[in-house]
Amino acid sequence: MATLSDPRSFLYRDGFDPDAAVRLAGEALGRCDDGELYLQHAVSESFGFDDGRLKTADFTTQGGFGLRGVSGETTAFAHANEISEAAIRRASETMRLLDPASAGPAPAPKRTNRHLYTDADPLGLVPFARKVDLCQQIDALARARDPRVAQVSVGLSGSWSVVEIVRPDGFIATDVRPLVRLNVSIVAEQNGRRETGSYGLGGRYLYDRLFERVTWDRAIDEALAQALVNLEAVAAPAGEMTVVCGPGWPGVLLHEAIGHGLEGDFNRKGSSAFAGRIGDRVAASGVTVVDDGSIKGRRGSLSIDDEGTPTQRNVLIEDGILTGYIQDRLNARLMGVEPTGNGRRESFAHAPMPRMTNTFMLGGHDDPQEIIERARDGIFAKSFGGGQVDITSGKFVFTCTEAYRIENGKLGAPIKGATLIGDGPSVLTRVKAIGNDMALDEGVGICGKGGQSVPAGVGQPTLLIDRLTVGGTAAA
Repeated sequence: MATLSDPRSFLYRDGFDPDAAVRLAGEALGRCDDGELYLQHAVSESFGFDDGRLKTADFTTQGGFGLRGVSGETTAFAHANEISEAAIRRASETMRLLDPASAGPAPAPKRTNRHLYTDADPLGLVPFARKVDLCQQIDALARARDPRVAQVSVGLSGSWSVVEIVRPDGFIATDVRPLVRLNVSIVAEQNGRRETGSYGLGGRYLYDRLFERVTWDRAIDEALAQALVNLEAVAAPAGEMTVVCGPGWPGVLLHEAIGHGLEGDFNRKGSSAFAGRIGDRVAASGVTVVDDGSIKGRRGSLSIDDEGTPTQRNVLIEDGILTGYIQDRLNARLMGVEPTGNGRRESFAHAPMPRMTNTFMLGGHDDPQEIIERARDGIFAKSFGGGQVDITSGKFVFTCTEAYRIENGKLGAPIKGATLIGDGPSVLTRVKAIGNDMALDEGVGICGKGGQSVPAGVGQPTLLIDRLTVGGTAAA
């Protein structure tokens, strides 16, 4: 029985205990190839500070279970926002729609004693008034920093979740997951022109790091600098040209244009541009792409995935050669490979699927300044906003939120309205230089797939990409 000091006490109460969970999972899923009972308790809060005052303050508590059974390629899934024996028994009726397993049940995930996070709830450790005061301080200091600041918006959010995976074979795995985030957005005005700059950071740790002066002071500086740069921006050129992508957050292009195409379900079904290409050269020499959900504190990290498999470092592309895919249990079993710790779900109300965790390209040996010089003429994309990608073809369109012309091997004027257009497989083959400055993003990524959103991390070094189409409003 879980004790009150144990985070599991939120899952097991009102007469429902771990023994009952194991028994019910066995009864419901004993005829299946695979499956689990997924229990979750989650709390979240968010603060929105705008125009000098607190505009929103939300607090949400939710809990429930998801029951999934798998037989062959068929999945049955039921969920409820009540953790009780009666509710789980009702959900188990859905499992009867599955055909009995034709083979023996799938083996349980490997066990791990690794816990990436503290059990402490980050939401309750900092008083409400202090959170509001932080937003007020950021607003006041941002306005005082430059007379051109016209508007400041601050967002502060945190969540804490306890999950437990219970399998019909008696396997139980538990994870406690904190997540915090701070966003600063600044609108600067000059000569009737207004431009926006924004900066965010966060990760799977407690609030204390965000409340350090050096942390939120840097957030103000970065957001303000981007807004002021954009005030001076000229129309972006258009046409095919050399593009240099900066380190860190620009790895979101890698995540969208390439990462999704390496997920197991798309490749098992043959709908990815990378399907059936293990062992093929898919990128330029020196390009190594990794997905690693085991990095402590990172936004996309988990001690275990949402099927109970320990997260790990997975090399997907090594020196340009495709070496593997991102796998959950179902697709790994059907493809005859091992799960990679990438079975993820948005909440108890969703079934797991193969998803990225922290996906990034390793650094190379080139000096970033020399990469700019080698580019000669083109653009430097320092930061990206939104983008769209087609998984089948890998074609993408990304908007630059901060970018510059490169002229005669030097950074020139900032540009506005630039979009990058291309396809993931081709982009990888056109990488001509890889910087020695690999960096992970600051911890703000949200990945969407199949109607589900999960936190994710990205990263890369400075990259020189030859012949990428740039959309803009001025002639190249």
